[in-house]
Amino acid sequence: MASFFVSLTSTIFTMMISFENDINNCLRVLQNGGIILYPTDTIWGIGCDATNAAAVEKIIQLKNRPAQKSFVVLVASASEIMEHVAELDLRVFDHLHQTTKPTTVIYKNAIGLANNVIAKNGSVAIRICNDEFCKQLIKNFGKPIVSTSANIGGETAPANFKEISGTIISQVDYVVQHKQDENVSANPSSIIEWNNGVVKVIRQ
Repeated sequence: MASFFVSLTSTIFTMMISFENDINNCLRVLQNGGIILYPTDTIWGIGCDATNAAAVEKIIQLKNRPAQKSFVVLVASASEIMEHVAELDLRVFDHLHQTTKPTTVIYKNAIGLANNVIAKNGSVAIRICNDEFCKQLIKNFGKPIVSTSANIGGETAPANFKEISGTIISQVDYVVQHKQDENVSANPSSIIEWNNGVVKVIRQ
């Protein structure tokens, strides 16, 4: 029994070290305008500093993605949304508290983000991420992070790490180790548009 607990303690300690290493390596890449491949509260994503247009352009080129298509941005708390949306309707947070599935909200009048993250009409899609790894990364980074599915534009989004193509893996600046072994098939978030208390469902 004692050996079991020693082994368990060692495993937990190793996981903690790996988690922190991933966070630190991601921070180094993000701070230098690079891109990462990382697990989110939904599917695996390609990410970068959402305020750095040059970093966002790297993702556009990697994914062969239409330049006019906006991105999803992840934040760690509601207060961060207030920093990047002008004239925010606070009722949206009451709605989000009632949802059970990760939900991305399209807000009008985005501010303080890279121009190539924002849609032509000035809106931006933001999700408060409840995943432990993402929350810690975003808090430590101090800025919102882009999240786009880990696939070439037009291809099916991977349900887990094992489905991500070698092309994607080889062309990002850092691949997070955390959750690579999970076999659970994840799904993208719901997407809604919020307009003065009226919800328009874009994706269930």
